[in-house]
Amino acid sequence: MNDIDAWVWWLVGAAALGIPLVVTAMPEFGMLAVGAIAAAAAAGVGLGAVSQVLVFVVVSVALIAVVRPIANRHRSQRPQLATGIDALRGKQAVVLERVDGSGGRIKLAGEVWSARALDGDQSYEPGQQVDVVDIEGATAIVM
Repeated sequence: MNDIDAWVWWLVGAAALGIPLVVTAMPEFGMLAVGAIAAAAAAGVGLGAVSQVLVFVVVSVALIAVVRPIANRHRSQRPQLATGIDALRGKQAVVLERVDGSGGRIKLAGEVWSARALDGDQSYEPGQQVDVVDIEGATAIVM
């Protein structure tokens, strides 16, 4: 075992850390793997064992301390571009058939939708502009 250089062991360690990264999808394992690659580079340039371990620890901790909060912030943000029914909320539509609490038809984003008034006592006549408040199934809730 002494015939194998230290940098090879660090690369083996990086590959071993890549396995739980793929299996568990925990990015911290990837950051530790990058630390192991940095330690392999340190071993490749001839630094001693203590220096290699320090490089591994410093790079790994720095990545976890910097990248993890950024990743968490991006994960908690809503997408910038709304798609699907989220994109239809707040849009204006034109009433095609009288819309009241029991139903009707509107033209929304170039398509004909069934619609119902948010306030059951309110009604909208053909040609009126309405705002889409929500989508429930295939029915637009308008006001």
